[in-house]
Amino acid sequence: MQKQLQSLDYLVFFVYFVIVAIYGYWIYNRKKKAQADSKDFFLAEGSLTWWAIGASLIASNISAEQFIGMAGNGFKLGLAISAYELMAAATLIVVAVFFLPIYLKNHIYTMPQFLRQRYNETVALIMAIFWLLLYVIVNLTSILFLGALAVSTVSGISFTLCMIFLAVFAIFITLGGMKVIGYTDVIQVFFLVLGGLATTYLALNLVSEKFGTTGMWTGMNLLMTEAKDHFDMILDQSNPNFITLPGLTVLFGALWVANLSYWGCNQYITQRALGADLPTARSGLLFAAYMKLLMPIIVVLPGIAAYVLWKNGMFQTEMLKDGELVQDNAYPVLLHLLPTGLKGLSFAALTAAVVASLAGKANSISTIFTLDIYKDLINKTADERKLVWMGRLAVVVAMVIAIVIAPMLGIDKKGGFTFIQEYTGFVSPGIFAMFSLGFFWRRTTSSAAMFAIIGGFLLSVLFKFLPDFADLSFLVPYGHATLNPDTNVVEIPFLDRMGFVFIICVVVMVVMSLLSKPPVNSLQVDTSMFRVSKGFAIGSAIIVAVLAVVYIAFW
Repeated sequence: MQKQLQSLDYLVFFVYFVIVAIYGYWIYNRKKKAQADSKDFFLAEGSLTWWAIGASLIASNISAEQFIGMAGNGFKLGLAISAYELMAAATLIVVAVFFLPIYLKNHIYTMPQFLRQRYNETVALIMAIFWLLLYVIVNLTSILFLGALAVSTVSGISFTLCMIFLAVFAIFITLGGMKVIGYTDVIQVFFLVLGGLATTYLALNLVSEKFGTTGMWTGMNLLMTEAKDHFDMILDQSNPNFITLPGLTVLFGALWVANLSYWGCNQYITQRALGADLPTARSGLLFAAYMKLLMPIIVVLPGIAAYVLWKNGMFQTEMLKDGELVQDNAYPVLLHLLPTGLKGLSFAALTAAVVASLAGKANSISTIFTLDIYKDLINKTADERKLVWMGRLAVVVAMVIAIVIAPMLGIDKKGGFTFIQEYTGFVSPGIFAMFSLGFFWRRTTSSAAMFAIIGGFLLSVLFKFLPDFADLSFLVPYGHATLNPDTNVVEIPFLDRMGFVFIICVVVMVVMSLLSKPPVNSLQVDTSMFRVSKGFAIGSAIIVAVLAVVYIAFW
């Protein structure tokens, strides 16, 4: 097995790097306003097209946690992990219809700004700090660590150098502002999709060759035969992976909370659309929804292919680390089998996904820190150039922190994708409760929102550690608790924990709000905002139909 990149691979990667760098520099210089205008720097106000918005959403979302983490989950538990991608397609439609009109009608540029306008300064400040800590300590570090791990595994370059390279590449893009990020993301997504589909094609062919046949479709049929248990979209309690994807929760439970919080209440994501008009923003989200339908093919099927090859004698050494099977090695070791040139393309796709996601996350960290903390608390008289300069400084500082702490968090022990989902889930239920009630119930008070932030986090911690001092076996018959095969302890799956916390937050918020004086609410919301065009409605219906077919076929 050829483990190192060859000259042709490096040439392909170099071409990708040069294209992104030149195009980004051209975008940066095309409109000098971006160097001095904070709204243009952070939001690319009015200059992103629908296809750039959609591509930027996907490029920012799809990163090492998908290519490495989700492929690893594909290796371990199969197609069911695709629920995150498939349900995201439906979620994007909900966000486009109900969330975006509220943000754009009320001229919202950051999520803390929404909380300040809807609730008060204290709620906004606390959440700004929560988001900064979450983005830097969980998201940025995970993306950087997993990306460096994959790049190091494929290229043979040292892990530390890979981390530094990815961080510097991302900083280079981020310093140009959201316009540079948005338009370079179009190229990143092109490489991501092209390289990802090529890897899937080769993986399926490798499976067919392993069994003495040829052809991609033959390989797909062999996957479904050799790994039949990996093609169940809904897991039952007897499945050892139920703790990760607890049955119908992925369709009717807290996966909606996780997705709506991520796609609708997350600066990192919504920022791409906040500088556009409503029709453009909605079209961008619909385009992203269609792209999400491709992701299981690009990232999950290669993981299942790696499992079938491993089960039949391949990767016996490569899948191990310190004598233990490491699921997140599935995608990198698969890349080693690709032919020269194509390996470089897949390497470029992986790097594109990591860099785009790092750049998007760093830009959101910069936006929240600069507009919601620096401008509001530290230097209220700062001019536009000062804000842009501070935003760039925040990008560099965040990357340095991520480089230093990423190796200390044990991200590779849990599985990268699961690590991000679970620890983001400590704040997601409270955030979504606070936003959803803030959107659609004028009676919601700031004290209730404060409970959602603080109480939601504390409840998440409580449910996480509840098995340490309480027997939860009584929940097993109801499908909300299961035996963790790794710890031999009855636990509440983290998605169910999120659901419980969300329900508690909503109930307490309603009670607190009814017992308090009605707030003064300046948020503009009316039902006419939620009307959609005929084209958008048809496009959305097609996505829902595709999702129904997939779940019926692989139930």
